[in-house]
Amino acid sequence: MPFRVGILRVDDVNTELVDTFGEYPEMFEDLLQKANFSRPLEQQVELIFTTYYSNEGHLPKTLSEQHAYIITGSKTGVYEDLAWIAELERFIQTLHKAKKIVVGICFGHQLIAQALGGLAAKAPQGWQIGVKTANLNQNNTNDYNGIAAFNLLYSHQDQVIKAAPGSLIVASTPDCPIAMTTLGNHILTFQGHPEFNKSYAQSLYEFRQAVYPQDRYNEAIRSLELSIDEIAVAQWMIDFITA
Repeated sequence: MPFRVGILRVDDVNTELVDTFGEYPEMFEDLLQKANFSRPLEQQVELIFTTYYSNEGHLPKTLSEQHAYIITGSKTGVYEDLAWIAELERFIQTLHKAKKIVVGICFGHQLIAQALGGLAAKAPQGWQIGVKTANLNQNNTNDYNGIAAFNLLYSHQDQVIKAAPGSLIVASTPDCPIAMTTLGNHILTFQGHPEFNKSYAQSLYEFRQAVYPQDRYNEAIRSLELSIDEIAVAQWMIDFITA
């Protein structure tokens, strides 16, 4: 059966980069289809995507429009007093009450925590950019193909300080203790960006270079030599969506 996935878009790619890399929903679609088609034929599923411009106030009219929802990253802080953020928080609460499947990435990770009783704020370490290694808690590795650690690209100066009540903290980086969470069998969140590829990340870091401390920028550019595990993470997302 086809699985309908709603992508709740909460930011736009910078105009200087969008012609080369596309918008965030396209990045998610490309990643998930790549991960899907990298599997044996008998394990592949049909994924159908719909984008909602949630940062412009557009949300699904009914929960049943989609089997699952993905909330993208955003340069906006979840704590900002904006009507669309408050509306999206209420929608997350409704999704949670109905136990609809939701995957949150970066801003989505943070907003889910905030909407459900946790806390997101400025990270005490400041900007976190580049390839970071998240280590899974020992109790969780069996749930994720026996993987003990995974690398993703990061780009954030806010992070979850307190997870939502009932959440399981699945993985942590040295500077981001709450880097991956689950809540029940219906919410999965990541602080890192599986949808980013290295070319986009490098272009984004270069575009924003003036806002980063120079040593942090240099470290991020060097880290791009490391491998990233976006396909493994995307396959976890597919498994979660289709469970």
